[in-house]
Amino acid sequence: MFLNTLSGRFLLLTMIFVMLAEILIFVPSVARFREDYILSRLERAQIASLSLLAAGDMIDQAVEQELLANAEVFNVVLRRDEIRQLVLSSPIPGPIEETFDLRNAPAWDLIRDAVVCLLTPRDRVIRVIGDPVKRAGLLIEATMATAPMRQAMIDYGIRILGLSAVISALTAALLFFAVRKVLVSPIRRVVDSMRAYQDAPEDARRVIEPRSDVVELREAEVALQMMQRQLTQSLRQKERLAQLGGAVAKISHDLRNILSTAQLFADRMEDSADPMVKRAAPKLVGSISRAVGLCETTLAFGKAEEAPPSLTRFGLAGIVHEVAETEKLAAGDGQVEIVTDVARDVQVRADREQLYRVLTNLVRNARQAIEATGKPGTVEIAIGEGSDGWWVSVGDTGPGLPDRAREHLFQPFQGGARKGGTGLGLAIAAELVRGHGGKLELVRSDGDGTVFRLTVPRVPAAGAGQRSS
Repeated sequence: MFLNTLSGRFLLLTMIFVMLAEILIFVPSVARFREDYILSRLERAQIASLSLLAAGDMIDQAVEQELLANAEVFNVVLRRDEIRQLVLSSPIPGPIEETFDLRNAPAWDLIRDAVVCLLTPRDRVIRVIGDPVKRAGLLIEATMATAPMRQAMIDYGIRILGLSAVISALTAALLFFAVRKVLVSPIRRVVDSMRAYQDAPEDARRVIEPRSDVVELREAEVALQMMQRQLTQSLRQKERLAQLGGAVAKISHDLRNILSTAQLFADRMEDSADPMVKRAAPKLVGSISRAVGLCETTLAFGKAEEAPPSLTRFGLAGIVHEVAETEKLAAGDGQVEIVTDVARDVQVRADREQLYRVLTNLVRNARQAIEATGKPGTVEIAIGEGSDGWWVSVGDTGPGLPDRAREHLFQPFQGGARKGGTGLGLAIAAELVRGHGGKLELVRSDGDGTVFRLTVPRVPAAGAGQRSS
């Protein structure tokens, strides 16, 4: 389990890499030890030879054997003044199998000879040649056995490997604690923060605060902080929208009952003898009916049961003139002029009430945008028919949409174009148009005004769940 953690794997990899590095330098190190071992024996042999030469014939055989045993060689040849002289000698246990000249020997040859010596357990007699110490002659050569040298090399190698293991463990331990301090602990803190945030994402106190000194980890913490803040804000907004939806559903329920009562009284107004009342009664009844229908739609939306459009065929000119007349009455003082460019023979197949709501939202927004400037202006409604369907454009001479409204144009509670606006009108309009298989888009919005265009295909999209009446 420990090796599955970042710290455990880093510890294991560190030990492996340190041991691998030690192994790579082990063979050259052993080769260097073999060279030093042979040179030390030649140096001892040289000292013994010089002692014998200084004493002349006064050293007996026992002392000579002791000098050779101390030098761990069988015989010594010292060349001085171009004369090769056997200085010390003793019986050789076997024939000389190989000669090694250490004078200017390449490193590769020394490594190869060391490996051969380690891999050859049999004791052999070899001749070694080297330069005398302090230039006490031209060269010195000696014969020696390989078994003691091989055992010394093995002992040296074991010490090297043991020391390497200690260094590896110590290095790995130091790096282990360093990694835990520098990497693992900050990563664990990020993980703990994510878990705590998961339990209560709406709690802003659980958003992580970047504290790492490591650049990459700090960037990760900053990115996580931004994501958590955006998510918390979205959750709060959705919670507010859910609460608002519940409140709207309750209000719509009570308002529907009130409007139903008003509708009964409006129906009786149609029997009035007053010509003005008779002329206004149908429009009043129509407005109250639309309000009742809107309340019922709101209640259905709260149940996630938005009704599909009920398609009927009707003339587009009539509904456009009705919307224009209603908005002219709302404008009152004539500051806003509403102009229609409508061909009377354009027939559409759509949901009349939903289309009325879409056009009302667009025209009302245009009128209110002009009124907010305090200057006269014009709202123009135009319709047309193409090969693939029909379209309606609503343009105004207002100040244009602000940047925030354009960025969140069809998002509820974010795309409001005027102070106090909620942005629901455009969101509702876009949703209703999509229900017909069409689209609502912003054509232009600048200092000269704003133009919206809704397009609905001639034939509804298959599978849209539409029904005819």
